[in-house]
Amino acid sequence: MSEPDPPRIVQGGMGAGVSGWQLANAVARTGQLGVVSGVALDALLARGLQAGDEGGHLRRALAHLPLPGVADRILDRYFIPGGIEPGGRYRPVPKLGLRANRARDELTVAGNFAEVWLAKEGHGGPVGINYLEKIQLATPPAAYGAMLAGVDYVLMGAGIPSEIPALLDALAAGSPGKVTVTVAGAEEGRPFSFDPASLSGVTTERPRFLAIVSSSVLAMYLHRSPATRPDGFVLETAVAGGHSAPPRGRLRLDDDGEPIYGQRDRIDPAKVAALGLPFWVAGGYARPGTLAEARAAGAAGIQAGSVFALCRESGLAPDLRRELVKRALDGTLRVRNDPRASPTGFPFKVAALPGTLSEPDVYAERPRLCDLSYLRTPYLKEDGKVGYRCPAEPVDAYVRKGGTAVETDGRRCLCNALVANIGHGQHRPDGYVEPPLLTLGQDLGFLPDLVRAIGGDYFAADAIDYLLET
Repeated sequence: MSEPDPPRIVQGGMGAGVSGWQLANAVARTGQLGVVSGVALDALLARGLQAGDEGGHLRRALAHLPLPGVADRILDRYFIPGGIEPGGRYRPVPKLGLRANRARDELTVAGNFAEVWLAKEGHGGPVGINYLEKIQLATPPAAYGAMLAGVDYVLMGAGIPSEIPALLDALAAGSPGKVTVTVAGAEEGRPFSFDPASLSGVTTERPRFLAIVSSSVLAMYLHRSPATRPDGFVLETAVAGGHSAPPRGRLRLDDDGEPIYGQRDRIDPAKVAALGLPFWVAGGYARPGTLAEARAAGAAGIQAGSVFALCRESGLAPDLRRELVKRALDGTLRVRNDPRASPTGFPFKVAALPGTLSEPDVYAERPRLCDLSYLRTPYLKEDGKVGYRCPAEPVDAYVRKGGTAVETDGRRCLCNALVANIGHGQHRPDGYVEPPLLTLGQDLGFLPDLVRAIGGDYFAADAIDYLLET
């Protein structure tokens, strides 16, 4: 049986729940690659159930989870018929860590399974899931959950995903999947593994793996060994939304405080094409004609994010989505590549919107805390044990853990903010509600033409048709 042609369009995996199952399902129905975000799916499952699971979608997916007893335990702990009271506090989920935690593994596997299962429901189109290399402690059980649901592609960026091909091989065989967790201050990382046999031992099909890279040098590095070689690449320029790689060499900022990218940061598609693997180009390609240009340069197609983040099936809260579209169209929306906002240390695109953490007064008023903790960094303590810290946590706590106060300056709590973007922000006992923080790509030139042709409240299928125009 011949291999299917690779998709021409890859829908970007954005935020926590922005690229949710509804969006990926809609894109995959067109025959292109619909991608769900793999960030914080354990928390999103728990909060979705506590919000009442309107429509019963999460419970419908969990009914198909092939792990005896797991769905029942999750429902008993988190499901609230009718949803929590307005302003109620969501029940916490177990934090990521090196120590084994069965409840955490079950929730992570189930959250990833449910998201992919719903994205694949009712059609035969391809579905992928996007992970961040930075969130290493979630990846093995998360990937297994997605694979149980039959995910077709795994994509990963925000780092060097050299261990993912071997991880997927092992999980597909029902063997323990391993990654090496970077520990600040330690000469060597710590091994972290997840054994499918601890839950079921069910074997799965291995998905294709696409490495998201920002340089042809990194693509060639990953390609050189079968152990690190992906099945393809997404070549992402610095204008793409979310996290981007820092400039190579010494960091220099322009007059607006944004990183300056130079000749060394340009991607050479010809060098990647010579590797013989399919690749897609991303960042500034959401216009008619760019797909043909990309394919002429040897690419299989393009990846686009912002055009889908602003469509009706996007997971963004509708009021936030509409305000982004309005301001983008009237020319008042600024998207800044902020070198300080993300706790990861990677530059992060911040869309300036009143009432969000892009505003200095909103940022200053938010109490610093780290309770979701996906972006914590493991570090070596003086006693040789591993601790966890985040530059967005309280400054004194971060300094006590060996960090410096300067590292905390300007850091936003992305974990809480990104969950707030989709309407699941935490409510605090004192009445404080977590504010959102929006991200988009810096090239929004597609929007006026698209809105003139289709209207401001367009569907994902409309965006696909727009991108396929020659």
